[in-house]
Amino acid sequence: MKNENTTNDVLEVTRQILIRCTVLGIASLLIWWGALELFGDLAYDVHSKVAPMTRSQFEIIHYTGMLVTKSAVAVLFFFPYIAITLVVKKREKLA
Repeated sequence: MKNENTTNDVLEVTRQILIRCTVLGIASLLIWWGALELFGDLAYDVHSKVAPMTRSQFEIIHYTGMLVTKSAVAVLFFFPYIAITLVVKKREKLA
């Protein structure tokens, strides 16, 4: 019985960590997008001086980075959260 409670506790803590990581990942994406919307010209000016590029290349780099980040948040945090939630609900039904 003690081992089962420990497993349930570990699953619950893991779920809480994963949902927080998901929220933080989404928040960072929103901040990134907002910064580009508000300060895109400034960011482009700074970056194009360091590494010459067109505005189109600058936007492709950033939006690709956002896509990769969004995918990583989904695969590494959100999908495992859903899977663990389903396991916890199944364990509760069986108990």
